[in-house]
Amino acid sequence: MGFNLKMCSGRLLTLLLYLLLAGKVGWAQDCQPGYVLNPVTANNTIEWDKFPEFTLPFTVIYSATRFGDTQSQPLKHGFSHLAMFSGSEPGSLPAANRANLWYGVATSSGNQPWADNALRSPWGNDTAAYRAYWDNYAATIYDASIFCLDIERMQREDRDILALKSNANIPQSYRNLPDADFISTYKRDMRWWYTEAINRFKSKKPGVLVSSYSDVPVRNTWLNITSNSWQDWTTNAGRTHYLTQNDAGQVGGSFYNAMDFLTPSPYYYYGYDHPIGKDYLSYLLFNIEANVAWSNKPVIPFVWMRVHDSYDPDTPLISDFMAEATAIFPFFSGAKGLWLWENPFFPGNRQENYSTYEHFIYGLYRLSAFKNMFEGNYELVIPMSARDHMALQNPVWRGLVKGSEILIAAQNPYAADQTETQVLVSYQKWVRTITLRGKEVFLCKFDLNDTVTSAPEELTEAYVYPNAAQHELNVVLSGANAGNITFSLVNLKGQVVMQKLLRTYAGETRDAITLPRLASGMYFARFSSNSKTIIRKVVVHQ
Repeated sequence: MGFNLKMCSGRLLTLLLYLLLAGKVGWAQDCQPGYVLNPVTANNTIEWDKFPEFTLPFTVIYSATRFGDTQSQPLKHGFSHLAMFSGSEPGSLPAANRANLWYGVATSSGNQPWADNALRSPWGNDTAAYRAYWDNYAATIYDASIFCLDIERMQREDRDILALKSNANIPQSYRNLPDADFISTYKRDMRWWYTEAINRFKSKKPGVLVSSYSDVPVRNTWLNITSNSWQDWTTNAGRTHYLTQNDAGQVGGSFYNAMDFLTPSPYYYYGYDHPIGKDYLSYLLFNIEANVAWSNKPVIPFVWMRVHDSYDPDTPLISDFMAEATAIFPFFSGAKGLWLWENPFFPGNRQENYSTYEHFIYGLYRLSAFKNMFEGNYELVIPMSARDHMALQNPVWRGLVKGSEILIAAQNPYAADQTETQVLVSYQKWVRTITLRGKEVFLCKFDLNDTVTSAPEELTEAYVYPNAAQHELNVVLSGANAGNITFSLVNLKGQVVMQKLLRTYAGETRDAITLPRLASGMYFARFSSNSKTIIRKVVVHQ
């Protein structure tokens, strides 16, 4: 057989086109980092010098272990401010690069009812003593451009507030109030104390930006996120915390207005190996996206490289891939910065490997290659809320569009290490299929003018929630122009109890299906296209 160059070239083009359509090749730019991390092996050290120097267009605050660094290394590697100092710092740094976390705002002014951890009362406190303490602190603390007050002295829930009515340390005049008035008065007076602390400090430190640790509209526990719909989280003022409300119960009021930025604290309460630890990424992004939905103030979440509990001497570091994701994803959900915190008593006498920190720094470094995308005007692409990702436990992707380019960040937190996950990403008419390997953090830029689709016209995935469903079933379909999809609900006898035609579009299609009156029990949701059928179990409880 003779060698035919023209035939060979044609076959190569055919192969390339096949790979593109199969999602194996993309028109991506700058996907591979210029530096590949070789994590530290020695204990109790961070090898700053091995990283290239880089900057980011965000407020990224380093409030963590320095291990003897006196060269302000974090400021050379993506961080904009230091709140943990070493050597001649902070005297050698301009105020523009200094931040401060003020501990003990409510607890360092003597034996006060507000400071009492069990009581946490806004009544009977010595106002003059508190003001004198705050004024002295402001007069003696070093100058900085950012301050975060760590107050943490309020009863959080109505039931905890109401429990104070039986406490003899609460003045009788308040305990005589009807329950509803007691609760509303407590909230109003507690807002006054929080507001007074910030306003008093700002009067002595004019021009600084001030926040209050974790005092944000949506304060949540990990366990209750999926109990409410995303719409409910972002429109029902009852989901917001009273500290950031006005007297009418809406987001606003004196304390909220006194803060220049918001600092939620999505610390990871569970390690990855915990049954719900795999929800870490959706938990992190929910805390950001929910507060961005309620406020136009900059959101700068606190993040910690450990599994929370700060008082546990054996608190472990989080997994490396969690650290890298924590450094990258918040900015795709609307965060304007990060505050990296560490318990000031760590490491002490502990001997630990800090590769987790290096993976966080590496995540910032990877992001810095695309920093121009985050400057000026850009659009965030959030195809599914973090709350829904937690409910569905599916791969997470976010995009950022600027001009004719889109930057994609993606991870499958639920994947086994050696598995590959195909994820369809899209923006308007642009569609691609990307491949995630294990729990890797994908970060890549694409040209939106490249309209060669990377996915065949077919249904690729289907999700249903809630499960159990009562009157309505939410459907999320992924595919590239899959056309009409036949939805069928089938009982255990194989009988079709309802059927509906669904029209899908490139990328992702969401629909809500009203269920007929059905006997409670197990059903199967069947989605059929011309080339594929996907079946999902559904529990109906009516």
